[in-house]
Amino acid sequence: MAELRYIKIRPSCFRTVGEMSNAATEQVPVLTEAMLRRLDRPGPRYTSYPTADRFVEAFGPAEYAQALAQRASGATVGGKPPLSLYLHIPFCESVCYYCACNKVITKHHDKAAEYLEVLTQEVALNTAVLGRSQAVSQLHLGGGTPTFLSDGELSALMAMLREAFKITAGAEISIEVDPRTATPERLKHLASLGFNRLSFGVQDFDAEVQKAVHRVQPYESVRDLMAAAREIGFESINADLIYGLPKQTPDSFARTIAQVAELRPDRIALYAYAHLPQRFKPQRRIVVEQLPPPEHRVKMLGGAIAGFIGHGYTYIGMDHFALPGDSLAAAKRQGRLHRNFQGYSTQPDCDLIALGVSAIGRMGATYSQNAKTLGEYYDAVRQGQFPVVRGLALTRDDLVRRAVVMALMCQGRLSFESIELAHLIKMREYFKTELDDLAELQALGLCEVSADGVQVTATGWYFVRAVAMVFDRHLRADQTRERFSRII
Repeated sequence: MAELRYIKIRPSCFRTVGEMSNAATEQVPVLTEAMLRRLDRPGPRYTSYPTADRFVEAFGPAEYAQALAQRASGATVGGKPPLSLYLHIPFCESVCYYCACNKVITKHHDKAAEYLEVLTQEVALNTAVLGRSQAVSQLHLGGGTPTFLSDGELSALMAMLREAFKITAGAEISIEVDPRTATPERLKHLASLGFNRLSFGVQDFDAEVQKAVHRVQPYESVRDLMAAAREIGFESINADLIYGLPKQTPDSFARTIAQVAELRPDRIALYAYAHLPQRFKPQRRIVVEQLPPPEHRVKMLGGAIAGFIGHGYTYIGMDHFALPGDSLAAAKRQGRLHRNFQGYSTQPDCDLIALGVSAIGRMGATYSQNAKTLGEYYDAVRQGQFPVVRGLALTRDDLVRRAVVMALMCQGRLSFESIELAHLIKMREYFKTELDDLAELQALGLCEVSADGVQVTATGWYFVRAVAMVFDRHLRADQTRERFSRII
């Protein structure tokens, strides 16, 4: 094994005054040179298994309608799971160069009216099969920029959804907020509509980095907006960060980490930037020479982990942190974590109705994705068809592997007995090659393989998708992995 070199991190340097006594009880992982070399490669984030890049065009409107009908009739294995809604609002006033989301850049807010009209028709297509007043325990508005919609449009949208579905008491109702355009008055209106969770897009507070990615938002404006959200009484506030952006350095990102920690969002999502300009046109405006080298990305990740743990945050998994009192941290402690297209969740496995252009959903043992352009989306819905253009009906093997991947991603442990009983297989035979391949990760200290299962170690939990990737049949057969973000 190569000589061990450790990233030396002092979590205390990230603490605010008054927090020095709240020393972190979580251990900062030991990151060796051999481990980092082995793990510095692309890999899926496993918000689903199989991943969305495996969807096929053979799955279309008819197949989606059949999956809906099976849920409506109760002809699903294990009964009806809870129901979630995801609505994609694609509009943004300006482009962020790093962005890989499906979006429409426009300052013409009148475009939203047509979109909401068609969205209402898509909801009607779904309820025509499912029936109205289906109970919904989770609702998320993403984008794009959902707060591109006016107060009146948001009110009309929520009224339409509440008329079509039964939003249950205690449901998680969340929305992504652009701090550059939102105001305290807008946040009050969101609260009046029932939104109880907010997600702020921060990415980085360094002025030079913000200019390089065309997203300028001073720290003070985010601080004031987050303070207003707390005063209003939102249950949970999330902040999104990205490391690996142009002009970022370990020192500059450490300052951002310290600033975010001072704001005390309930949850933090920390993503590695994936530079894929061949797939995402806005990224072509990023100057490649300004991107930080791999060794700096490693230091940023290590510094972020140490910084947030030093500030008392719980590491949830892969790229999420939460304050100990947040429901996500409680779910982690109690072994109740789940994972969906929005990341880690406290909600049990849900059927997910995805509404809007490019939205991805899950219904029973199927996944589906809507048309990616407004033209295609509008045409399909106006013709009375579901706008689904691709998807996947999971095979028996997919279901087995999904159970394995999600057990590792959510619980950090794979019980052979539970998988064998649920899927009537013999783990040691079915996954012989995969279990043999885990030897390398076990040598790196990321997992432990025993007679009754696989346990992800404390250090391995920070790189859990590397363990899950071993069981990904599609990935094993495909060495073209640059479609994914890097693990580090």
